[in-house]
Amino acid sequence: MTPKNLSRSCSVVGAITLSALLLPLSAAHAASPAPRVTASTAEAFGRAADAVFTDRTAALLDRAPTARTALKATTAGIRVTGGLARTESGALTSLHGTRSRLAALGEAYSASDTEVAVNRTRVTGRLATAWVTETTTLTYRKIRGDEPPTTGFRAHHVLTFAALPDGTWKLTGERSTDKGPRQVNQPVTTTLRATPMAAVDAPRAATTYPAPASPKKLTGGPYDYAAMATYAETYWKNYNPAYRSFNSVGGDCTNYLSQSLKAGGWATVASSDEDYGTWNYTPSTQTDTWVGVNEWSWFTQTAGRSTPLANIYQMDVGDVMQMDFDKDGSKDHSMITSYRSASGVPYVTYHDTDTYRRSVSSLLAAYPNTAYYAYRT
Repeated sequence: MTPKNLSRSCSVVGAITLSALLLPLSAAHAASPAPRVTASTAEAFGRAADAVFTDRTAALLDRAPTARTALKATTAGIRVTGGLARTESGALTSLHGTRSRLAALGEAYSASDTEVAVNRTRVTGRLATAWVTETTTLTYRKIRGDEPPTTGFRAHHVLTFAALPDGTWKLTGERSTDKGPRQVNQPVTTTLRATPMAAVDAPRAATTYPAPASPKKLTGGPYDYAAMATYAETYWKNYNPAYRSFNSVGGDCTNYLSQSLKAGGWATVASSDEDYGTWNYTPSTQTDTWVGVNEWSWFTQTAGRSTPLANIYQMDVGDVMQMDFDKDGSKDHSMITSYRSASGVPYVTYHDTDTYRRSVSSLLAAYPNTAYYAYRT
């Protein structure tokens, strides 16, 4: 079975449609029946994306600014219509809800920084498509006092623009192309499955805070959990070239998790008489259990490599959390704990969307209706 046919390697979340962000074209563009995207136009596309994503991130700050760059009538030559203003106002309202849920869980952000790079563009007739990368860093406000300095993510988006007769570009849509949990500044959307699937073996974990402590020895035992965390935090956005990426065939989250576990001493298993009893990666192939979310879970249960934790807040460094976004019984995403605060909050690092030290409280705030699974490795 190829990675794209796995039970769901890292499935994902929906798109937000934007109504109309108008960008000025050059006079030559306005006159041309077939507009081109020049370097200056691509730069304008990037500014438009930056304005939208910066506003979304700012909505999460505990003292969110009132000025909204993307919603101003004009800013640096960019005109905004009422349609976009209404759409983005709804998005920001959704993110204020995320901020409130975070506050209830004892977490807040004091500052943020967003950068957008336009990777490439394509013009088809009078429509343009821009592929952009957003890199955002959020600073944790010290509420408990032991939070790490920052959390960050790198996200990928596709924006579509239409050329109008009056010499402007109109932003007609935006969608995320990442296959993991929505980034923290992505508005909450709801996607439900019509037919639930049968539940899988691992029990769900509770999400109440605080939870009874369940510490473990990080080094000096059979596994080096500190080495797992170091590996995860080294390659969270700069992928290890020694491994293939599976972003284009279902998601890279469990491949990256497996790499981190191997770095901490997990031995590969090339053959087994048990179903889902192997766990292996070679230069030319890999087992389903190496890259598949559910397959990884089934392997760890079969091999005794993991035991379920009763509560996600019991996770320590090197432990694993999985999410079933729509509670259909099939897990969708894997992540590894790379930091745990003294007050008992685990922080996870993962691929799809590439993310560093995101607190489990942040995920709970963004996904209040998701099923969570926690594993002691």
